[in-house]
Amino acid sequence: MPQNNVARGIALMIAATLMFTLMDVCAKALSTRVDTVQTLWARYTVQMVVVTLIISPRLRSTVKTQRLGLQIFRAFALLATTGFFFVGFTKMSLIETTSLMQISPIFIMIGAAIFLGETFGLRRAVAAGVALVGAMIILRPGTAGFNPYALFTLGGTICYSVYALATRYAGRGEDIWTSLFYTGTVATLLLCAMVPFFWQPLELGDLPYMLGVGLMGTAGQLLLIRALSLAPASVLAPFTYVALIFSSVWGVVFFNNFPDGPVYIGALVIVGAGLYVWHRETQVKTS
Repeated sequence: MPQNNVARGIALMIAATLMFTLMDVCAKALSTRVDTVQTLWARYTVQMVVVTLIISPRLRSTVKTQRLGLQIFRAFALLATTGFFFVGFTKMSLIETTSLMQISPIFIMIGAAIFLGETFGLRRAVAAGVALVGAMIILRPGTAGFNPYALFTLGGTICYSVYALATRYAGRGEDIWTSLFYTGTVATLLLCAMVPFFWQPLELGDLPYMLGVGLMGTAGQLLLIRALSLAPASVLAPFTYVALIFSSVWGVVFFNNFPDGPVYIGALVIVGAGLYVWHRETQVKTS
């Protein structure tokens, strides 16, 4: 694979991560002003519109799927993921939620061993245990520093792992644009039925955030797709950890949040475990 493609893939992965953290900024800004269902509705409605416009020249062929049930399941899993995270934003800082999100590769690794028959040796088990210790450092259960809303973020991480495993399975023979279409459309249809019961009047200042949460999330997904088309996932994986840097900066700049030491210590433990697994995977593939 040409080195310039790999470099472009890395740059696009960092850009995708930037978009996702900016989506989180919009969602957190809205979390105390409108209902979470409204924010979710904006997130997925914008994605549905954008993706439909992109695939419109080949819409008929793109919507064809041999795994309709699995596509709908994936859509519900991703919607649950986003919902849990957005609820977590109401009482947690960006860096806290982002740090807990980083444990998802470990959950995916465990789930892949259980449901997809992938190997799960001693080193992976140790890395999983270390990552869970990092999560406990952030969560601090049983202490005054424990935030019950962290359980929503943890639930979102589990749901995302389920989504990723279903995506890995669905990816065998399914067009990525098909998956993107069903993810946005199924969530939008469900939320359109729900949002009238949760709608709160919007102020003019809310509209940029409502639009931003959808545009940033959609842009992040499109950049991610392009990055993966240029460079192997194993090369790109470590660069997702720049989300911790972005979230730290946005938390201070936009919300004046200065997390305490245990959050950063736990994040470093989780990242260390994730990088160890990535290093082992790349070594195995190279050999």
